[in-house]
Amino acid sequence: MAEMNVLTTLVVLTGVFGMLIGSFLNVVVHRVPAGVSVVTPASRCPDCDTPIAPRDNVPVASWVVLKGRCRHCRTPISVVYPLVELGTGVVFAGVALLALPAILQASSGGDVVAAAARALSLFWLAGASIALTVIDLRTHRLPNVIVYPTVIIAATAAALVAIGEGDVEVFARALASGGILFGVYLLLGLLWRGGMGLGDIKLAAAVGIYLGTVGWGALLVGAFAAFVLGGILSILLLATGVVNRKSGIPFGPWMLAGAWVGIIVGEQVFDAYVSFMGLG
Repeated sequence: MAEMNVLTTLVVLTGVFGMLIGSFLNVVVHRVPAGVSVVTPASRCPDCDTPIAPRDNVPVASWVVLKGRCRHCRTPISVVYPLVELGTGVVFAGVALLALPAILQASSGGDVVAAAARALSLFWLAGASIALTVIDLRTHRLPNVIVYPTVIIAATAAALVAIGEGDVEVFARALASGGILFGVYLLLGLLWRGGMGLGDIKLAAAVGIYLGTVGWGALLVGAFAAFVLGGILSILLLATGVVNRKSGIPFGPWMLAGAWVGIIVGEQVFDAYVSFMGLG
């Protein structure tokens, strides 16, 4: 019971912290594609250029209080801003619920290292997933300044998990998975002109490492889920006339969605499939 209370408190606090991160991700989403620093200058209204006061920069609440408009010039503020903040809070709370129990239940220093590495890397992936999704939907780009650190953090976490668990196979599998998925997307990019961009190919390496750290089943399910989810959306958009065959449909968001499917339920789904087919 005490452990459950601690976990609940941590999940709630992490969700609140996630909304603060979401506020920063709004800056990232707006400035990174433009090649502008995410640190300076301070946040300001893009229409009247008035700096945003701290009281008007409270995640979600400020947008509601201001009724979605700038306090000074009354220019409408996109609903994307509070949605990113709220969504990041929910996702961070979900990651906490997924990853923190392993830290609380760790019985050795190695277990703590492995669990902490997994948790921190997943929080990074959560933030990167939201930023990359919004940017890709808006600009059809997956910026290197987000993708490259994601690859490095995924590989570093895999190494720490391997060290903590005393199992070098984890690191070898993670790197192999990153290489395999990178190769698959590179081949698709070469064979399917315009189907896969360089950003997708680079992101595939990070996704592969994350999935490989979990297991081979997670890699297969996560990679397959990306194409299933992306295919379903494409069919719906084409059928409703929202896009046509010449319109580009960003694939990065579905790669990331597939990654999370693989991370969360990939091993269980793969084991169930193997059992159902009588292969186990």
